[in-house]
Amino acid sequence: MRQSGLFNDGSEPERAKRLDEDPSFPNRVYRLVLLIPRGKVTTYGTIAAVLGDRRGARMVGWAMSNCPPEVSEVAHRVVNRYGELSGGWAWGHPEVMKQLLVEEGVTFVDEYQVDLDKHLWIPPMEEEVEPPEVR
Repeated sequence: MRQSGLFNDGSEPERAKRLDEDPSFPNRVYRLVLLIPRGKVTTYGTIAAVLGDRRGARMVGWAMSNCPPEVSEVAHRVVNRYGELSGGWAWGHPEVMKQLLVEEGVTFVDEYQVDLDKHLWIPPMEEEVEPPEVR
């Protein structure tokens, strides 16, 4: 069926829930990512652990690959467990992700590896998280 014909019966499309109203795993990830301060990074695995699944780093990565625009603005602050810019290709090249971090004051120990000793941010446990204001 063509997309333009989906609502010919007069029905309305389902409206997306706001991030603070949707308890799905991806939106739980997005709420935490929106809390990462400028100049800090966190890891996929750290987010997964805070959400209760210490082995769920890949699921966090999957959620980040489809994030809404307000989360995309800060998605460069999520790196792999070694501090490497594993999401860099989402910006076309890891150098783009690196420049976004450098502009925030993040330093690197290698070309595309963040200094986690200086910049790692550990999110609060999920039950302590206030929903972010969504623009």
